[in-house]
Amino acid sequence: MNHPIIAESTTHLSAEDLGVLRDGLCEQRLFRQEQLRQLAGPVTSRADDRLAQRAPAQIEVRVKLAALARMVLTDVEAALQRMDQGVYGTCQVCRHPIDREWLMILPQARYCGRCQQARGTSR
Repeated sequence: MNHPIIAESTTHLSAEDLGVLRDGLCEQRLFRQEQLRQLAGPVTSRADDRLAQRAPAQIEVRVKLAALARMVLTDVEAALQRMDQGVYGTCQVCRHPIDREWLMILPQARYCGRCQQARGTSR
């Protein structure tokens, strides 16, 4: 996977870092896509069908899990797009580099630690 577009803002990340991060994001994308397929799929057994009928809370959990999976998938795809555009690893608020360590933990991060803390969210 050779992706030659690396903007000045991503110079704090080595080519190896970017490769590892891209691989992780691609793996996360596949996982979330499969998760959404499973959550959207039909009930697979009579026992599952009876459980769904008796437990509306189970349906609510599935709906919330699907919403979370879609949100993460959107963030992952946006991170891959930023990589392709050569702006990955740059805070979308202050335009400073996002710490390498933070990206290794949360590769779809859009904000540096300071801006993330100011926003008060995990996205």
